[in-house]
Amino acid sequence: MQLKWIEDLLVLERTRSFSRAAELRHITQSALSRRIRSLEDWVGAELVDRNTYPLALTRAGAAFCETAGQAADLLLDARAALRREASLPGNAIDIAAGHTLSLAFLPAWLKRCQQRFGDFHARVVAANVLDAVVALSEGHCDLMLGYNHPRVPVSLDAERFLSLTVGADTLLPVSAPRPDGRPRYAVPPATRGDAPPIPFLAYTPNTTLGRVLDTVLEAHNAHRGLVRCYEADMAMLLLKMATEGHGLAWLPLSTAAEALADSTLVHAGDASWYAELEIVAYRPVISSNPTLLEFWRMLETPGSATPRLVASRAEVPAVLASAA
Repeated sequence: MQLKWIEDLLVLERTRSFSRAAELRHITQSALSRRIRSLEDWVGAELVDRNTYPLALTRAGAAFCETAGQAADLLLDARAALRREASLPGNAIDIAAGHTLSLAFLPAWLKRCQQRFGDFHARVVAANVLDAVVALSEGHCDLMLGYNHPRVPVSLDAERFLSLTVGADTLLPVSAPRPDGRPRYAVPPATRGDAPPIPFLAYTPNTTLGRVLDTVLEAHNAHRGLVRCYEADMAMLLLKMATEGHGLAWLPLSTAAEALADSTLVHAGDASWYAELEIVAYRPVISSNPTLLEFWRMLETPGSATPRLVASRAEVPAVLASAA
């Protein structure tokens, strides 16, 4: 028997839907069904009545959920306590964050938080968004930081996890400059005629920034004017390729700010090509880490460190109007 099978059943009890439970558990519906069957085999009784709509637990399933849920909470709390003792001394928080946020946002944010909250130790693991969500949902970290966008929301069970916006960022198009300061590659104009496609430095499929960017490009029907010449799952890799002049890229302002300030990159499109991003912190509703609980209360109070990294239309150079 695996602990995650119990967690599957508990989510299924709340959602009453295999499809919704699978989404919250970040697995396919068929995988969830197999895991529930495995749990039923281990228990020796049918736990889910699959002939009702909405789905319901059997009498055995309801009784098992109550006891198994308490046992799972105790096991997860014990594991969290042991991991804190083994990893970092004193006041400590384990944080999982997306690759881009862990490099461009997290260090300065943690410094501001420590100035307000006091000293604490932080153990940070950089991961893609899916791995970070799984780490949080399976109790491998205390806190998760991720980008959130209305069209690409982070899928976490609101009954099990709390969320709080701690900052904002902007995804915006950038390019290496020409000698005259104009972008070498600008966003596709409304009518391109027979102009060749623009080299496009893209995010790999299924990354959060890539999915957000797809909504921008679809709104402008711009995919036809771009040709993917490079893909990466980290904004820092696209930053390097963009500054070397390999193509047009969309980068978070937190990643591109220094390059824009020293003009190794320039804005390559107006604000209609931007996507505003929330930076959101997530934590379990139930936690035995007192440092996390005090830290969260600090974040909820007015005046907490919530930097806003948003580019306004006024920040785009007027030279874009004449860019080819």
